[in-house]
Amino acid sequence: MAIFTNQATLSYRDTVVNSNIVTGEIVDSLSITKNPLTSTYSYNEVVTYVINITNSGTVPLTSLTLTDDLGQYTFGAGTVTPLTYVPDTLNYYVGGTLQPTPTVTAGPPLSVSGLSVPAGGNALLIYQARVNEFAPIAAGSTVTNTATVTGANPQRSASDSATITVVSEPELSITKGISPAVINEDGELTYTFTVRNYGNTALVATDDAVITDTFDPILSITSVTYNGAAWSEGAQYNYNQATGAFATLPGQITVAAATYVQDANTGAWSVIPGEAVVTVTGTI
Repeated sequence: MAIFTNQATLSYRDTVVNSNIVTGEIVDSLSITKNPLTSTYSYNEVVTYVINITNSGTVPLTSLTLTDDLGQYTFGAGTVTPLTYVPDTLNYYVGGTLQPTPTVTAGPPLSVSGLSVPAGGNALLIYQARVNEFAPIAAGSTVTNTATVTGANPQRSASDSATITVVSEPELSITKGISPAVINEDGELTYTFTVRNYGNTALVATDDAVITDTFDPILSITSVTYNGAAWSEGAQYNYNQATGAFATLPGQITVAAATYVQDANTGAWSVIPGEAVVTVTGTI
């Protein structure tokens, strides 16, 4: 949209008379809206974007090109791009009818050329991008990417941006270790349960995390520790000596949020997970 003003001048003899000033408005015939199907993201997640290109004018718009910066941002002396176009995911509709796939260059930036929008009509583009190692993942982080459509027949340009926010929650994994792997009958055995949190939010007591296991062969437990501190049966865990069923009690396991470090040279983020360790030692 653009506002313009205009004034006329009347000259006669040695006199100049100005007219009133008139004001007009030029409404852009080409517009674009960009929307993600989800408002949040996490590392390696695929995000679907929907772009609607509208032509409110009376002439068709042809030879349009859409570019998407895929969230590119400045880092150091260069730039990094937190989204990666997923190949072969672009669908192009005109008036609700699926069209042959236009020319797509993955980039970055993503470029889609050869688009057309009929007079008084619209075109819809749907495609996916994957969140990569350049996307910030600390709590509160966002990724904003901007799509721009341009054309020369006639000359037109329009842009819109979309912002997604990183998911703020624990992201846990558990691994189980055994020592020794080869044991004599009636020997002592230790199981180690390591819980790692790759998320940007701590696992807290009210999350009620519980580890369960059934030891086979049945273990005669001599000690249970949590991050090196002794645990007591009935207070922090329960154990059924007859069946070998072991379970920690809700609220006993907490794990700090992960720490995120951005490489000073590449701009890639790495994750140092929070960690909690439960060990169970006994004889078989």
